[in-house]
Amino acid sequence: MDQFPDDGEEIVDLVVEPDAAGRRLDAYLAAAIADLSRSRLKSLIEAGHVSIGGATIMEAKKAVNAGDVIRVAVPPAVPAEPEGEPIPLDVVYEDDDLLVIDKQAGLVVHPAAGNWSGTLVNALIAHCGDSLSGIGGVRRPGIVHRLDKDTTGLMVVAKNDRAHKGLAKQFADHGRTGPLERGYRAIVWGVPALPYGMVDAPIGRSPTSRLKMAILKTGGKEAITHYTLEQRFGDPSAPIASLLDLRLETGRTHQIRVHMAAMGLPLIGDQEYGKGFLTKAARLPEPARSVVSRFHRQALHAWLLGFEHPVTGETLRFESEPPADLAELIETFNAL
Repeated sequence: MDQFPDDGEEIVDLVVEPDAAGRRLDAYLAAAIADLSRSRLKSLIEAGHVSIGGATIMEAKKAVNAGDVIRVAVPPAVPAEPEGEPIPLDVVYEDDDLLVIDKQAGLVVHPAAGNWSGTLVNALIAHCGDSLSGIGGVRRPGIVHRLDKDTTGLMVVAKNDRAHKGLAKQFADHGRTGPLERGYRAIVWGVPALPYGMVDAPIGRSPTSRLKMAILKTGGKEAITHYTLEQRFGDPSAPIASLLDLRLETGRTHQIRVHMAAMGLPLIGDQEYGKGFLTKAARLPEPARSVVSRFHRQALHAWLLGFEHPVTGETLRFESEPPADLAELIETFNAL
């Protein structure tokens, strides 16, 4: 039955149970093989690495039948396209399956146009080395969520397909049915009318600028942000700014920044969504004026991250203190 060459492949043999009859081949394999994601298995099918009864099957949507004998040949991982780079990382937690980092400002998460090197992925490849075991068929870290380049704070990264699959499922669920927690702290201009609340407004690409996101009446994706007022800054009768705790029920690009700007509470330092409020900084007394004027990133920090370990099932929870620049900003506003 073995029709695959012996070049280091891992062979997985399965027999379809009666209750799985009729399922798509890729869906059946994803449920049966915990260590491989459905997208990875679909790629293996389309590349001719899966057979049923000795016949190669290259259609992921093919229905399986009870008693089918399926063989999957998993080729060894090949080097990732991005190269490892010795970029310092603040590693909060690490084991054989995942690691949690406290991301610094200025670090792009994934290589893309304009940022092919110097990214978190490049740093992780160098940090993890041979411990990466082939996510998607290559030795690369599994990014299951992202932080903007200039947003700081906690991120979890998968080191193998099994961890990637489990974490991705939790983040897709956004904590609705599991222990996933994501907490952010932001310093914004102004104070919300209520001490806590929710923004429910769909987000999509801005019709006027493809580089920005915007709230859209039609065509946007569901976006829900919960906020709690933690502190007011300035004159109690007319506070100028506030510290908010934010929790995400969805994970859209620039979600917090767009939602807060729409409330008239843009993040301090946000060059994309808060430019109209830069004149507020000029009206601050010294030294607050200087501190705010040189704060050239959005004042946003991912301070809380909790999730279920995708392999052990243990609930992990991490907290992060604000970085030095954000701590200075808070201290400065507290002195007003």
